[in-house]
Amino acid sequence: MANLGFIGLGVMGGNMVSRLLDKGHTVTGYNRTRSKAQWLIDRGMKFAASPKDVAAASDITFTMVTNAAALAAVTDGPDGLLAAISPGKFHIDMSTVSPDVSRALSAKIREKGADMIDAPVSGSVITLQEGKLSVMVGGRKETFERLKPLLLDIGPKVTHVGDNGVALAMKIAVNLSLAVQMLAFSEGVLLAEKSGIPREVAVDVLTHSAVASPMIQYRGPFVLQQPEEAWFDVNMMQKDLILAMEMGRKLNVPVPTTALSNEFLTAARGMGWEKLDFAVVFDVLARMSGVQK
Repeated sequence: MANLGFIGLGVMGGNMVSRLLDKGHTVTGYNRTRSKAQWLIDRGMKFAASPKDVAAASDITFTMVTNAAALAAVTDGPDGLLAAISPGKFHIDMSTVSPDVSRALSAKIREKGADMIDAPVSGSVITLQEGKLSVMVGGRKETFERLKPLLLDIGPKVTHVGDNGVALAMKIAVNLSLAVQMLAFSEGVLLAEKSGIPREVAVDVLTHSAVASPMIQYRGPFVLQQPEEAWFDVNMMQKDLILAMEMGRKLNVPVPTTALSNEFLTAARGMGWEKLDFAVVFDVLARMSGVQK
């Protein structure tokens, strides 16, 4: 059992804390909006007043926030975790940011005598709740081996892929495919629908066909009904696609399907759908096709 801290208790972060509590760990958490953490407090999680207080109370601190700006907000400054992290402690960042941002943070952590791994995940809230999440890890091998049992408490597939920042490159490589697959799936559904096949029938066939990746199986039905709360909204997905395009430019790798998918997310934002799950690219394509939702 470990004395853990967790900063960022959104849909994914909150469910990770739930799993860690189930495993018997002590968890001190922080979230900008306390009300979103109440269900975890009710389950025994301690709530801290700041990221600094989380790091001070914990031997190992996790962060799971939306972007680089949010990560800086919880790490830097007088109330950030860097103000309290000390020699012998560890930090696990599970946010999806650029590899360069992750490497810069790991350098600051090491200046404090602590160490850090980046550990982004592949999967959704359903994958996490079912215990099927995949975790990619970047950092020192010895630190990975020490922290691996904790990561296995979150997801059953934990892979060390290289030094700090490399796991973020892997995560971005994974996530660009999610948007591309969803757009292709939407094209298939609409071709079937305009051929006279009911939408729900087309979705059923496609989600049980050779094209049905795990993501298509759980997100494909969103073209019939969006979830009450977005699992991964348009803004978050577009952030990852922009990171992918920046990496492509830097590494001289063309990413044409990523760029096209990004334009559909821009269209979704223009239509006021930025807070919906990124499966809303279907609605953008449907509107272009003259099909009503």
